[in-house]
Amino acid sequence: MRKYWIDNLRWVTVLLVLFYHVIYFYNNKGVFGGIGGFGNGPQYQDVVMYILYPWFMPLLFILAGISARYALEKHSDKEWFKARTRKLLVPATIGLFVFQWMVGYFNVQVAGAGDVMAQQPFIGKYLMCVISGTGPLWFIQDLWLFSLLLLIIRKLDVKDKIWAWCSNPGIVPIVLLGVLFWAGEQTLCFNPRAESLDGLWNLYKPFFYIIPFFLGYFVFSHEGVQEKVKKAWIPLMVCSIISGIALIFTTFGQNNTSPEYLASPLNNIYGWLMCLTLMGWFNTMYDYTSKYANYMTRSSYGLYIVHYLVIAGLGSVLYEYSQLPPVVIYLLLSLAVFTLSPLLYEALRRIPLVRWCVLGI
Repeated sequence: MRKYWIDNLRWVTVLLVLFYHVIYFYNNKGVFGGIGGFGNGPQYQDVVMYILYPWFMPLLFILAGISARYALEKHSDKEWFKARTRKLLVPATIGLFVFQWMVGYFNVQVAGAGDVMAQQPFIGKYLMCVISGTGPLWFIQDLWLFSLLLLIIRKLDVKDKIWAWCSNPGIVPIVLLGVLFWAGEQTLCFNPRAESLDGLWNLYKPFFYIIPFFLGYFVFSHEGVQEKVKKAWIPLMVCSIISGIALIFTTFGQNNTSPEYLASPLNNIYGWLMCLTLMGWFNTMYDYTSKYANYMTRSSYGLYIVHYLVIAGLGSVLYEYSQLPPVVIYLLLSLAVFTLSPLLYEALRRIPLVRWCVLGI
């Protein structure tokens, strides 16, 4: 029986990622990748980043781990990994040359390297755009690597002892798994060197994100664990709200993606509790489907793949060439990302070969 709450939580989280990127693109907190804020004063709309960033990507990895477990119960390892490679690795590699280079063009401009690119021959410009076009696709690159590591573990653990051992923790041990959440953040480079790949390491965070993925596969794929989280969702939500308020009031104005911020105990407490809260809440309240939910279940991955072109392209134009008030810019870009992204996805998925390269279809 399909667990609709997982589908619903996944696409809702993806929509929040889209909205987050609208706010993030104009942040003035020093978060890398944005084009800049509006003036030097406080931008209270940036609070959205503090609310969402600690948990939405880890939650997507947890859900991916749960889904991997269920898929591997129905398909062979070879079938599953072949499908993973098509859906994840193809868009994250070949898709860069076919579509994401356009995202890379705007990323180069935002990073202030436009003059350097202008001095390059055509092929140099194109390759700069390709290399800079990864954007949000780091998520699916990580996910493909974790899928490969999962298959290795399955080969070593033929009798599935690890999964069986994780079958019956109480709610207190489940909450205490947040210590692993915190430990993963300690693997970041706390003094990244500008001339090195430290920044990329802190973006991909492989030793952090692999933890929620494997927790999803080995722990949260168990019916019993899901039921325990489901029963505790109200107190978990109360604790999440309290820790979130404390985090925002004590850290607003800081770069919420800096290693020091991410590794702080309060950030990890809030992030972990929100992951648990949302799984329990959606399992309780949203374990059903509808025509719209079915569409979003099918298309949310494609929206994630294509949406950043809308944000980087239109967002840059609105910032550089318009004199509109900030509130109007936010509204226009939000409207665009939630309307143009589906249209772009629907167009791409209808083009043979292109849909395989860009969307893994």
